[in-house]
Amino acid sequence: LTFPLLSVTLLVSFGSSMLYGYNLAVVNSPAVHIKAFYNTTWSQRYGHGLDPGPLTLLYSLTVSIFALGGLVGSLLVGMLVERYGRNGALSRSALLVLLAGGFMGFSRELASPEMVIIGRSITGLHSGRCCLDCGANLRGFLGLMPSIFICLGVFFAQVLGLPELLGKDRFWPLFLSVVAIPASLQLLLLRCFPESPRYLLIERNDVCGATKALCRFLGTPDVQDVIKEMKEEQRFLSSVEMISVWQLLRDRSVCWQTLSVVVVNAGMQLSGIDAIWFYTNTIFQNAGIPVSQIPYTTVGTGAIEVVAGLIGCFTIEKLGRRPLIITGFCTMGICLAGITVSLLLQTALPWMRYVSVVCVIGIIAGFCMGPAGIPFLMTAELFTQSHRPAAYIMGGSLNWICNFTIGFIFPFLQMSAGAFCYLVFCSICLLVALYIYLVIPETKNKTFMEISHIFA
Repeated sequence: LTFPLLSVTLLVSFGSSMLYGYNLAVVNSPAVHIKAFYNTTWSQRYGHGLDPGPLTLLYSLTVSIFALGGLVGSLLVGMLVERYGRNGALSRSALLVLLAGGFMGFSRELASPEMVIIGRSITGLHSGRCCLDCGANLRGFLGLMPSIFICLGVFFAQVLGLPELLGKDRFWPLFLSVVAIPASLQLLLLRCFPESPRYLLIERNDVCGATKALCRFLGTPDVQDVIKEMKEEQRFLSSVEMISVWQLLRDRSVCWQTLSVVVVNAGMQLSGIDAIWFYTNTIFQNAGIPVSQIPYTTVGTGAIEVVAGLIGCFTIEKLGRRPLIITGFCTMGICLAGITVSLLLQTALPWMRYVSVVCVIGIIAGFCMGPAGIPFLMTAELFTQSHRPAAYIMGGSLNWICNFTIGFIFPFLQMSAGAFCYLVFCSICLLVALYIYLVIPETKNKTFMEISHIFA
């Protein structure tokens, strides 16, 4: 792991993964102000305010439209990388964030809720992104690096949402448009790094450019072995026919691997983590936490999730994938059940409100230790190159669809089921953990043939 390689990994994560995390949590603290803006604008246009039901629907759309943009972005990213390269695709994606920041930043001045919704959808489009390849021996550590930046993005959104910073009513458009700052930095600093060596050699057949890029990233002029390995991969890829998603679903030889990708990727989002991030303040308010303490309690949960993410990142190569992801899902399931119990008992036992806070912290910590990043690693490790692109498309699409579903329906689920809504997520977490325990093998340091033999 060299400094240039680490630097470009950090830069890409800073301008993409961190923005993803930021946009997950940024709508949490200003929810009351955004709803008030929607209500006031509607009253100015039509002479009457919005009823609670339509207002909740409009706000839920604002929250969840981010995921629909992400779905479109994830489907377009392959085409963009093929045409512009990884560096070029990231730069053009950063330009979208600047556009989105403008929409959201000027939405109140122009009395346009539509601009907030459009801006959210564009930030989602940016988040359907790609990242640079890393060596097989580093894939666990670097593979979880983006999840650390997702946690950092959530944490920064929680800190900036404090009343002393951007948490006041007059600042919420600025709060939403802060995304333009890291995007601008990424746009400027990407020029300091060469294009992906793998893209240059395999996609463009530019051996000279790939050699220079490898020398820069690896910090040594002796890169002929790596070039030889990449040329062998290029010859292999030219002889391999990439299969479509439909062909992947019909391929009986990898049916268990395909089912596993569906379970872990859908389970990651249906675990309820997006509901926690999108609606943390509402959950704490329903738990009876004093309104003045909620922003600071939320920041505390954010700090703990960063620590949990770091623990997962630095222990994955030692402990393996299975222990981290199973422990993460089990922890989330137990804590989700704990929230239900604490909400039911808080009237008789006022101290149960603090149990709710501990359970929310446990859910976030459990997620960041394993389920946050390991499903993406497993998707790559369960398939050969011919099947991998289709598996990524399927897993990524499921992620965004489930993200949209939870973000959109959770307020209505909470209104209809009350405290029992968390038992839905609890059941999903425990069932996913059970499936992984019974079906999915440890993939650390194993080849595809070894993994296939275990599945067979």
